[in-house]
Amino acid sequence: MTAANGPNHTFYMKYDVTVIGSGPGGYVAAIRCAQLGLKTAIIERYSTLGGTCLNVGCIPSKALLDSSEHFHNAHKHFAEHGIKLDNLGVDMPQMITRKDDVVSKTCDGVAFLMKKNKLDVYEGHGAFTDAHTIRVHDRNDENKEVAIVQTDRVIIATGSKPITPAAFNYDKKRIITSTEGLSLKEVPDSVVIIGAGVIGLEMGSIWARLGADVKVVEYANDVLGSMDDDLG
Repeated sequence: MTAANGPNHTFYMKYDVTVIGSGPGGYVAAIRCAQLGLKTAIIERYSTLGGTCLNVGCIPSKALLDSSEHFHNAHKHFAEHGIKLDNLGVDMPQMITRKDDVVSKTCDGVAFLMKKNKLDVYEGHGAFTDAHTIRVHDRNDENKEVAIVQTDRVIIATGSKPITPAAFNYDKKRIITSTEGLSLKEVPDSVVIIGAGVIGLEMGSIWARLGADVKVVEYANDVLGSMDDDLG
């Protein structure tokens, strides 16, 4: 393991395998490479590991689905069981706080696995110089170089992001994606969701349970088109 200090204290490192992206595809692949005896690094542009799934996808959505189901059952079904509640309401900030805590603990678990398996983690944006060289730049300053990584093999696990056409006027306030939808501080009166896939219907279920008027727009002929017809 060698390092050279340049004007920006750039580190020069050599690895058998470098993984770009720390989501479930990336961090699991990195762990397995390390277990097989390969010197392995992960490059992640965001400040927490886990990718979309752990930070703004599967884990937070399931946390909110869980909370919203509790409210829905209390509102719709408790009375028939002889359970009476007065002044039932939604404390949205607390629901989001719980969700954030679930996400934080899950991401901390991934960070622990990186240390346990002796993986090097670089926070920044990776860009190829050639087939075996990756320059890592500070995610907040593209002119600041964090590291130069030499690697025999590369696994690209960068994931995906929602499509936000300019015509939609995506302002992250009124026009939002699921990312912003996971952190709303109050229940909206009404929501239009574009896309009847897994993500759209999960978000729709959360807000519908909490009392929002939810409508879903889908271009294809089927709801949940990638799933079994019966489920759709």
